[in-house]
Amino acid sequence: MKDIVLTGDRPTGNLHLGHFVGSIANRLKLQNELDYDKFYIMIADTQALTDNANNVEKVKNNIIQVTIDYLSCGIDPRKVNIFIQSQVPQLFEITSYFLNLVTVARLQRNPTIKEELKVRGFNNAIPAGFLTYPVSQAADILAFQTTLVPVGEDQLPMIEQTREIVHAFNNIYQPKSQVFSLPKPILPEKKICERLPGVDGKVKMSKSAGNAINLCDDEKTVKQKIMSAYTDPDHIRVSDPGKIQGNVVFAYLDAFCQDKHFKKYLPDYENLDQLKQHYEKGGLGDVKVKLFLNDILQELLTPIREKRLQLEKDIDSIYEMLFENSKKASLEAQKTLQQMKDAMGLNYKKLLEKH
Repeated sequence: MKDIVLTGDRPTGNLHLGHFVGSIANRLKLQNELDYDKFYIMIADTQALTDNANNVEKVKNNIIQVTIDYLSCGIDPRKVNIFIQSQVPQLFEITSYFLNLVTVARLQRNPTIKEELKVRGFNNAIPAGFLTYPVSQAADILAFQTTLVPVGEDQLPMIEQTREIVHAFNNIYQPKSQVFSLPKPILPEKKICERLPGVDGKVKMSKSAGNAINLCDDEKTVKQKIMSAYTDPDHIRVSDPGKIQGNVVFAYLDAFCQDKHFKKYLPDYENLDQLKQHYEKGGLGDVKVKLFLNDILQELLTPIREKRLQLEKDIDSIYEMLFENSKKASLEAQKTLQQMKDAMGLNYKKLLEKH
């Protein structure tokens, strides 16, 4: 059987460079190279509401923005089903069955949940929906019989939680003929891409932290953010030796720079290793390195911006595509839901027919 791929994003703001290297680049590669059966990208609006319940408009308005980001980057709707989570009602019923297979203590131990609880500062007022969203995420994955899930490192605990639910369901309800197979994560090729830091250098790039370079940012904004990016605070003079570790600019170069960029923008060096050596030795200023990074990122983002401008002229057709795709996704999820009910003995229609 060919692979089934599913991944997605929360529509709480425009996507940024962290999303690009952490997931979108991988999706583009899979879309164009993998011999798959089906490929889904879910806009997780229901999950976004777990900590945005009082800001529904924000979530709703960003559904179209995230979709445009996908399409601008090259996601092909002829190859990939981009759908809206809340428009597939079967996901909620599947979630309710899975909730019975997971303890509250296990959810509280989930490393991703623990970290995100700290970031959001819920204290003792944790929304139940937020605490249980790993179960909802498992339903999203398993509803489509997904085998491959492109994720960043921070989402690995979610995949592990999903695999535990698969074991529990299969062991309890269908030990001989298993309903679900175990999904596998696909990580970015470069380690830095799994957790790209924000321009402030403090935490990973994120919408909520306000430290992101967005895919939709104009040329001037991108340059301003790069020029203000955190480097080495002890690298005061050009002649001073500089540190690479913790230096955001070099982290971005690790993620985006290729040898071809030196020939085009910085011919004094052949590759990134040479640039790093010069910086660590001293005699290379931050401004020169930042301008080089700016050239690289502008080259990446310019065609994305141009495609976005074209797509924004026909928003209605994008909405039509999303809702049509959501109907298709719902039909697939219904097949899985029926298999689950058969395995659980919840097919009451057959019982009624006997009587």
